[in-house]
Amino acid sequence: MSNVANAFDLTGRVAVVTGANTGIGQAIAVAFAEAGASVVGVGRSSMEETRSLVEATGRQFHTVTADLSSLEPVKGIVSEAIEKFGGLDILVNNAGIIRRADAVDFTEEDWDAVIDTNLKTAFFLSQAAGRYMIGQGRGKIINIASMLSFQGGIRIPSYTASKSGLAGITRLLACEWAVKGVNVNAIAPGYFVTNNTTALREEPDRSASILSRIPAGRWGSPSELGGAAVFLASSASDYVHGTVIPVDGGWLAR
Repeated sequence: MSNVANAFDLTGRVAVVTGANTGIGQAIAVAFAEAGASVVGVGRSSMEETRSLVEATGRQFHTVTADLSSLEPVKGIVSEAIEKFGGLDILVNNAGIIRRADAVDFTEEDWDAVIDTNLKTAFFLSQAAGRYMIGQGRGKIINIASMLSFQGGIRIPSYTASKSGLAGITRLLACEWAVKGVNVNAIAPGYFVTNNTTALREEPDRSASILSRIPAGRWGSPSELGGAAVFLASSASDYVHGTVIPVDGGWLAR
């Protein structure tokens, strides 16, 4: 193996991935396992499919059942990962929800629910993981941002606010923690086939409009995010701080 290939090796690393039950979180968990990491999957629903995919690579998988709409489970997630696998090297803040309504009709309930899960919990989970990572002098935090970190979107005000905020928090934590050996970056997926995009894909006019703007001409597959995630989790990205990397089929270039 060459030195470049070695730089992407995650053997012996421990990764926490939130929202690992399906879609993007599942794909990242599997990619980490394929690169050599042990994975802690965090979420509300069953992660048995993810467990099977991770364990098929020969790596270990541990489930933490937690509702990330509140801060209650945050400290326990970090401590359980450390207790189970002996450390924590990588955190992926992927868990997220979306609520759709015209801005003039949007409710406070839908605003708070999305902000709490997508932004507030992501920050405080980063804080808890960051304390441990700073103590050991290294760590990788990857936030899952969005095209809505760059653009306004339609009928998703709290989602747009949360993903714009997450990009800002990514940069702030990088400014504070880079010197302490902790890399904080983000991935901004374009339009992928996930639960969150089901409504868009089932709306013919909207789906056609989206596809017509994607230079790649198709929706992305979650597995296509694995390379970017492994890069940001590995020593290959040791001098990369505060970036938001689009994986979007060329959407932003259009």
